[in-house]
Amino acid sequence: MLIGVPKEIKNHEYRVALTPAGVQELCARKHKVLIQSGAGVHAGFSDAHYEQAGAQLAKDARTVFEQAQLVVKVKEPQPEECKMLRSGQILFAYLHLAPDPEQTKALLASGASCVAFETVTDDFHALPLLTPMSEVAGRMAVQEGAYWLESVRGGSGVLLGGVPGVAPANVLIIGGGVVGSNAAQVAVGMGAQVTIVDRSLRRLRQLDELYGAKIVTQYSTEAVIEHHLKTSDLVIGAVLIPGATAPKLVSRAMLKGMRPGSVMVDVAIDQGGCFATSRATSHDSPTFIVDDIIHYCVANMPGAVARTSTVGLANATLPFVVALADKGLAKAMADDAHLRNGLNIHQGKVTEPNVASALGYEYVSAQAALA
Repeated sequence: MLIGVPKEIKNHEYRVALTPAGVQELCARKHKVLIQSGAGVHAGFSDAHYEQAGAQLAKDARTVFEQAQLVVKVKEPQPEECKMLRSGQILFAYLHLAPDPEQTKALLASGASCVAFETVTDDFHALPLLTPMSEVAGRMAVQEGAYWLESVRGGSGVLLGGVPGVAPANVLIIGGGVVGSNAAQVAVGMGAQVTIVDRSLRRLRQLDELYGAKIVTQYSTEAVIEHHLKTSDLVIGAVLIPGATAPKLVSRAMLKGMRPGSVMVDVAIDQGGCFATSRATSHDSPTFIVDDIIHYCVANMPGAVARTSTVGLANATLPFVVALADKGLAKAMADDAHLRNGLNIHQGKVTEPNVASALGYEYVSAQAALA
């Protein structure tokens, strides 16, 4: 199979979908890899690295899309990329369709089979292709939050870890999954006072066993969130419903009770955000202010640490890329129900139930669509 890797064109997106090691693996299995020139340079991989691994170089994205049977990307295709997709082609990337009706419409019109990293599952009821980027985003959320709390950035001037005689910052993490637990790890390490709220008592027990008295865990309710917002310097939104639009857990009215200059980092922004006042931003202009509260809502946070993110993501996706290339779409999905869960769109049909529900499309199961 011919696998194509275009250069990412989303604002300040520096990751690349395959590393040279991944290219070498695919070429050793007698596949061909066509990668756009310069696609990996910001992640530390030159064109020469890819050529040495066996890839062919393409001068532009159009060449990649025209020739590839399987297109592997990182972020969702931009409008001009959607127009280059065709019927019978496989797209494998992060899609986040539920809050994005325009992209969904364009992908349906293309006739392509679109497999989303974020809905592929595993035997542990986890999302293995979302996990590495959630780890990165969770750790970055605290790093960015601390930066924007500085007075010179318009923040409240609170040092996350405090100093002797001065209390540390209060950090509220809404959601105790992969993002939340990684955020907690960094926040605790920086000396902050950390509270995690979640609706899974099992998860709260795990976090309590891991961190003990270093954190406070509470069952998540509207009242609990509202109470902690009043004393929080940094709030990290880390909730996820796979494939679905994120629930709005912080209302505009709740902001009135917060301290001016506090920072909110919405890691759920790819799925629409979990704060009512959130809207997607970019690394060019990462923040905005609502009611004196700084909102950081960058939709591709891991793109800022492209080397780490690229290698972490490629480690997770490569086995699935190999399966799709070796077996083709139908057999790969027949053999692996977890990969089949990643199929969001197939030949003009929506095959992911949460996407169909969120956007008002008829849902067709992946098995039925593939049949």
